Amino acid sequence: MIMSLRYFGPTDPIPLKYIRQIPGVKGVVSTLYDTTPGEVWTREAIRSLKESIEDADLSLAGIESVNIHDAIKIGSPDRDQYIENYIKTLEALGEEKVNLVCYNFMPVFDWTRTNLAKLREDGSTVLSYNQSVIDTVDPEELFDTINENAGDLVLPGWEPERIDQIKHLFNEYRAVDNEKLFRNLVYFLKAIMPTCEKYGIKMAIHPDDPSWSVFGLPRIISEKTMLVRMLEAVDNPCNGVTLCTGSLSSNDKNDVCQIIPALKGRIYFAHVRNIRQYGDHNFDEAAHLSADGSLDMFKIMKTLYDNGFDGVIRPDHGRAVWGEGGMPGYGLYDRAMGACYLNGIWESLEKTYPR
Repeated sequence: MIMSLRYFGPTDPIPLKYIRQIPGVKGVVSTLYDTTPGEVWTREAIRSLKESIEDADLSLAGIESVNIHDAIKIGSPDRDQYIENYIKTLEALGEEKVNLVCYNFMPVFDWTRTNLAKLREDGSTVLSYNQSVIDTVDPEELFDTINENAGDLVLPGWEPERIDQIKHLFNEYRAVDNEKLFRNLVYFLKAIMPTCEKYGIKMAIHPDDPSWSVFGLPRIISEKTMLVRMLEAVDNPCNGVTLCTGSLSSNDKNDVCQIIPALKGRIYFAHVRNIRQYGDHNFDEAAHLSADGSLDMFKIMKTLYDNGFDGVIRPDHGRAVWGEGGMPGYGLYDRAMGACYLNGIWESLEKTYPR
């Protein structure tokens, strides 16, 4: 198991030298934040990112994310050109010995929250989702709210320039239902698998966040049946999953500890975080400690351990604590506590149940 932290590149308020001081964190997952979906990455840019991380005595454990152009998800006539661009990026990553890529196949929104700083009883703030808010706003209003709350920071998936595309994208997705979106995902995966095989790149799809339709858009990676269907449709060891406990558990009908065995051997990356479930499509983020939310974090980690997980893992969204500012969900302090907590659970598993 490789404990990592997400790193947002040179503009990240959390420098690599601070990440290096978190016990047990050996690497980071990152991406080229100055690129756009569909753009071909260069080996030089990848190497520069990798070397800057290695200079801090850390490793680049994987890429999160190489985002997919909407033409591929929609199945537009120009999708093959964007797939070819994606393949060229994978080739560049492979040449630089980067062999893990996290990605998602969510239309328009990579993730959705209605409050980036909900005040909790302990004085910390957390990301939160309230379906009643979604039901009363349009997507453009939500974009404005999210970006206003982000301050001077740019949130991945919520870049201001995307607001200009919203109406166009919603119109394009009108003809895309869940089945068509799934077929387009399979088409994409089959096209890139030969390159992934050549370089040993593991593609790890991230579940929908939250795990239901938002604004009527299709969502297909939301529960066990569809995850298994995706793996069976492209039954290749390079085709795998990012297990995000918070995204899947946003829907309280999903039991992560039942999902993990169904994906055994194909979970290449894990985002392990806790949430407080309120039902009716409402939830708050929580501290990683089991007692702070609705998820049994020890049981989740043990289920991963029992099913042979040995991939890259990271604590996910944290609370804003001790007056820390910065990117919502991605402050240093609470994620550092989360990493130590998860490492402690893993150490106890290794010593109690040696493989």
